[in-house]
Order: sequence, then structure tokens, then C-alpha cells
Amino acid sequence: MPERNFTIPIGPQHPALKEPESFNVTLQGEKIVGMNVRLGYNHRGIEKACEERTFVQDVYLIERVCGICSHSHSTCFVQAVEEIAGLEVPKRGLYIRTLVAELERVHSHLLWLGVAGHEIGFDTLLMYTWRDREVVMDLLALLTGNRVHYGMNTIGGVRRDITAEQIPQILAAVDTLEERTKYYAQVATQEMTIIKRLSGVGVLSHEDAKHLGAVGPTARASAVDRDVRRDDPYAAYGALSFNVVTDNHNDVYGRTLVRVGELMEAYKLIRQIVANLPGGPIAVKAPRKIPAGEALSRYEAPRGEDIHYVRANGTDKPERVKIRAPTLANVQVVAHMLKDRYLADLPIVIAAIDPCFSCTDRAIRVRSDVDAMPETMSWPALRAQSIDWYRQQGIDFTQLNRTFMKK
Repeated sequence: MPERNFTIPIGPQHPALKEPESFNVTLQGEKIVGMNVRLGYNHRGIEKACEERTFVQDVYLIERVCGICSHSHSTCFVQAVEEIAGLEVPKRGLYIRTLVAELERVHSHLLWLGVAGHEIGFDTLLMYTWRDREVVMDLLALLTGNRVHYGMNTIGGVRRDITAEQIPQILAAVDTLEERTKYYAQVATQEMTIIKRLSGVGVLSHEDAKHLGAVGPTARASAVDRDVRRDDPYAAYGALSFNVVTDNHNDVYGRTLVRVGELMEAYKLIRQIVANLPGGPIAVKAPRKIPAGEALSRYEAPRGEDIHYVRANGTDKPERVKIRAPTLANVQVVAHMLKDRYLADLPIVIAAIDPCFSCTDRAIRVRSDVDAMPETMSWPALRAQSIDWYRQQGIDFTQLNRTFMKK
């Protein structure tokens, strides 16, 4: 008798998934035969919220798109605004932006190595890499004042300068991290437990990676030689020398090797930035009202290509802000990589794209009257619709608020 298919939900809260996201996985025995990803499970409406705030306020808000890629998103956003306003950021400001960007890449990749180890039961690797995260997070706190949301960017440059006293501390931290990363590279290439567990899992061919639009380490581990830092240089990358790390294993093991290799390249870039840090100002004054215009900004975030579209109408608030985070580009390859794989592979395959479902946040409004004219919802209307949707599910937030007020 053939086995009957059955569907199980993964998420929104699940031991293998630390963010609220919903997957419906169809199984035949232990094999995955189908998968449905529900995006926007916890929609925060950041794009719409940006239109209700000034450009300066939006820099603060955009950083909250993601905790790990906060500098990535804020840099991508301010680059678009600066292009519309015709601002030329001083070289020193661009170098400092690039320094924080590479430190953030180190932070993100070390975090990923720990999560990947945890998902396959290698918790010793988690403890080691998250110990080393403290080194880079302390360094980011020294340079920016914050460990996570750095608040470094402003329209026209950066908010904080690098002092001569901080440079030896940067180099000492990089020396420590590089030495420890060499050990992780040795573990990744020699530890048979890791090699056998990750090899052949989450296979994504070179052709499928390009066809499905994969980005970042997910694509580069399938021999897609693409990196925005080299292909469309921004900040100070055009003046720096580095290698784009690729691999042809086409699986989770290859994605591990790519990230370890990118850590080593990041250390080289940080040393170059510090050695060639130009003098001069760190920012130029930006107008409160941004001239009418539009711009598309690209940025190689730790997870892959980040895209921000900004349209200005001559006021101090944007008319439109649109964000295409790398996880949105990579999430569609997950179902492809899990087809005909075992359920036990699901946690590490999802983790291998380094997902950030907060970044992927979006909502789709389905209308039955398909011929109706497109409608733009205001912020109060969007909020009212959300409250009404939850009320239909049996959750009345107005009653909750009254209960809390009484207490």
C-alpha cells in the first residue's frame, strides 16, 4: 500500500526557527514532497511607516529592519537618498561606512557558523563562535556606541569618527578573530562529522541558483560569481582589493566554506581600510527637504544583495520606500532544495540561507474584484484593517488595552 501524504506546520514558533515564520510541509513518510512558505506572518509595515516620517527619522527606522544587518539596510537607504539629493559623501565617511560594513559581515558570519553547528548538534562550535562574536560586538560598541543597532549612518556621511587610539584596538581584535577563524576553517575542511552531515544536503545547482535568483553566499556556493561590492562598487570598495569567494559543492557544505572564506577576506579588507583611512570630514550637510526624484540602491549584505528603492517628492518625507532584502531572493530556493529530502534536513537547509524573516516582512492584499483600480492604503487604514482582521480571529486588542489600563 502506498504511503499517504500528510502536511505538518513548521512555525510560527519552532525549536529550529527563532523568528516567526510559517511553513506547511507535505510529507510522504519522512520525505518532503511539497512545501509552502507563508511570508509576512508578522508584518510590521516598515515601508509604509517610512512614508509617514521624515528622511532623518527613517534612517533610525530602517536600521530596525534587521538586527544583524542594521548597517546594511541603513547604508543602502542613505545611498539612495544621497543620490537623489546629489550629495557627495567625503572619502573618510565612505571608508568608515565600509569598515563598519565588514565588521558587521564578520559578526553575521560568526553568528551563522554557530547556528549551523547548533542545527546539526555541534553545540561546541556554537559556543566557540558566539564567544568570538563578543570580540567583534565589543569592537563595534567601541566605534559606534552600540553593539547591534550602530546608529552610524546619517544622510551625507557618518555620525562618528575613528580616532588614532582606536586603530590599534581594531587591528588587535582582527588578529584575534583571524587566528580563531583559521581553526574554524580547519574544522570545516577536516572534521568528517561536518563534511558528511552537510555534503549533498540542500543541493542547488549552478543553473538553478541563477534561474531562481539566489544571492549572496547561497548563490556563490553554487559557483555564481556575483558580488555587488565588486560588480557595482559603493562606499570605498572601488578602492579596495579583495577576492569574491565561490565554491562548487552546490550544497550546505559549500555555503559553510564560502562564509569561512568571506571571514578571511573581511579581515584583509579591514586592515586595508585602517591602513588607507583618508583625512578630512566625515559628512556633508544634507538638506531637510530632498528634491523630487528616485533612486535604486544596491548593497552586498552578509546574506546577499540588498536593494532599496526611494522616491522623493520635494518634501522632508519620502513618497515611496521599497526594500528587497536578500532573504526574499533566497527563500524561494528553500522549497527547491528540500524537494525529496528528509524532514530531518529541514532545519539546516533553512538555516543555510541565513534567513531573516523580519527583513522579508511584507503583506499581500488579495481582492476579489480583480478589475478594480489599484488602491493605496494610508497608515491609519492599514492599522484599522489589521485590528479588524485579528478581531475576526477572536482577538480584540481594544479590550486588551482596556484591561491593561485598569491594572
